[in-house]
Amino acid sequence: MFGIAAQHAQRAASRVASRVIISRGMATEKQIFNQIQSTKNIQKITSSMKMVSAAKLKGDESRRATSITFNSWANALNGPPKMIEDATFEELPQKCLIVPITSDKGLCGGVNSFITRGTKSCISKLLAQGKTCDIAIIGDKGRGQLRRVYGDLIKMSVTEIQAPGNFTLAAAVASELIAAGAGNYDAVVIVYNAYQNAATYYQMYKTITPFSGEGEDEPLLAYEFEPDTKSEVLADLHEYLLTSQIYHSLMDGAAAEQSSRMQAMENASKNAGEMIDSLTLQYNRARQARITTELIEIISGASALEG
Repeated sequence: MFGIAAQHAQRAASRVASRVIISRGMATEKQIFNQIQSTKNIQKITSSMKMVSAAKLKGDESRRATSITFNSWANALNGPPKMIEDATFEELPQKCLIVPITSDKGLCGGVNSFITRGTKSCISKLLAQGKTCDIAIIGDKGRGQLRRVYGDLIKMSVTEIQAPGNFTLAAAVASELIAAGAGNYDAVVIVYNAYQNAATYYQMYKTITPFSGEGEDEPLLAYEFEPDTKSEVLADLHEYLLTSQIYHSLMDGAAAEQSSRMQAMENASKNAGEMIDSLTLQYNRARQARITTELIEIISGASALEG
């Protein structure tokens, strides 16, 4: 009689010990089930964000195509944009204002990180060449990343930009840059993402120089200016050129941002699906182990009663 009681006490102690071990070192069935449900909810959100980005990308592609046609005249004055990758920046003048164009929102892959990385590369190479530069950042993400390294070079930042952008917004940004002293620099360098297709975008930079010089270096010698003086017209033309280039860069960057967000959300949905499969397998194993343990306990108890 005492032997049977001892056996029951030993089994009860082993069950308590096993439950303590499970609660300390392993997730319970309830915890695993909750993880599965939360991961499924995240997968629904990422799938929805992918579809929203795909819809927005259509509009951004249309606006980008319009901006390319609108801005085609600017390349004749400043030359075409150049790739940041493997660039030496030796052609840039002594004093530059760098304008990286980033976004205010995250969850879009490496769009903002690539721009800040290119900006850091440009700054380090310019400083190594003995040149000076300042930064005027567009977008909250770029400001947060560059402030930690080159906070003393940041002269201004423009955040909370409305989406989708338009020419009025670009004109407002250009006016802020002019008011901050952009005309006092030898060149304004715009760093932005150039959209190629839904899976590819590159980091480019544009160099915008002021219309200044005398004698043979005087700009636009083949044109006559009436009735205003030439200096006033050139100052207005420089601001309009800056606005046009910013407008095109904003439209290009917006399309690249949506395509990158679409890819990022697709990868997130895929990873969530793989995690759900792994958690489901873990949940089934835990449930199977619990059922097996209960069956063993029932059989052991029945055998003890019969004995």
